[in-house]
Amino acid sequence: MNSKILVTGANGQLGNELRRLCRTFPGLEFIFTDVDMLDITNPDAVSVFMEASKPAIVVNCAAFTHVDKAEDDVKTVRKINSLAPQVLAAACAMENAYLIHISTDYIFDGEKNEPYTEDDEPNPLSVYGSSKLEGEEKIKTVFDDYVIIRTSWMYSEYGSNFLRNIIAKGKENKQIEVVDDQVGSPTYARDLANCIIDIIIKSILNPMAYLPGTYHYSNQGNCSWAEFTEEIFRLKGIDCEVVKVTTDKYPTKAKRPKYSVLNTSKVRESFGIGIPNWRDSLKECISLLNG
Repeated sequence: MNSKILVTGANGQLGNELRRLCRTFPGLEFIFTDVDMLDITNPDAVSVFMEASKPAIVVNCAAFTHVDKAEDDVKTVRKINSLAPQVLAAACAMENAYLIHISTDYIFDGEKNEPYTEDDEPNPLSVYGSSKLEGEEKIKTVFDDYVIIRTSWMYSEYGSNFLRNIIAKGKENKQIEVVDDQVGSPTYARDLANCIIDIIIKSILNPMAYLPGTYHYSNQGNCSWAEFTEEIFRLKGIDCEVVKVTTDKYPTKAKRPKYSVLNTSKVRESFGIGIPNWRDSLKECISLLNG
C-alpha cells in the first residue's frame, strides 16, 4: 500500500489537527483539501482528483456541523453530509482506496441511559443528525472498505466551537446560563486525529490491520454542558458564575439528545488505542490556547 493520504475538510477542527500532526510523520504523504480546492459533492471533480493523486486512504473531515442552522438549510446540509460521503466512497471503490469517515453521536435520540454501542438503533432528532446518518448509510451502499468513526462534542483551539465560544462569553459576563440536562463526552480533536493517524499507520504497515466497520471515539468520562463549562472556567481562571438550567429553559431550533455518551470499547480493542479522560485533554488544549 502506498503512503498517500487525502484529507477533505482540511480547514476544520479535525483537519487542522491532522495537518499539525502530519509533520511528525514524514513517511506519510498528506494531501489536504477543502472546498476551494476540491468540491466533494461533485462526482466528476472527485473522480479526476482521485485518479490523479491516487491516495491509499481518504479521510473525510468535511461536514456541515452547525446544528441549528442545519434546520433552515436542509438542501445544503444533505449535499455535504449525505451526498459527499457517497461520492467519496464511490471514488474510493474505483481507486481501491480506503475511506475513513467522521460521523456523530447526534444520530442517536438520547433516550438510552448507558453508553451507546455501534449496534444501537439510530434515531436522530435533528436535520444535522439525520443527514449524518444518511451519509453513513450511503457509504455502506457503495463499498465495504470504510471505517466510520462517530464522535461527540468535538472542540479544539482551532475555529469556532463550544470551548472557544464559552470562553469568550465567560470573559464578557459575570453570569451565564448553561444546559445541565444534556450529557455527553467532550472530545479533543487532537486525540481523535491521533486515533486516525494510528489507524492509518497500522493499515499501511499491515493491510490486515485495517478493520472496516463503524466505531465510536470520544474522550473517556462524561459530563453535562454546564459541568464542561465549569471546568473550562476553572482551568482558564475565568470569574463567571455558571447557572445550570434545563433544556426547556434554553430552547434551540434543533432538538438535541439528552444523553449521547458513546461506548468506545470497540475502537480501543480493535486498534489497540488508548483514550485520555476528557478532563486531561481539556487541560492540554487550554494550555495551548492564546489569551
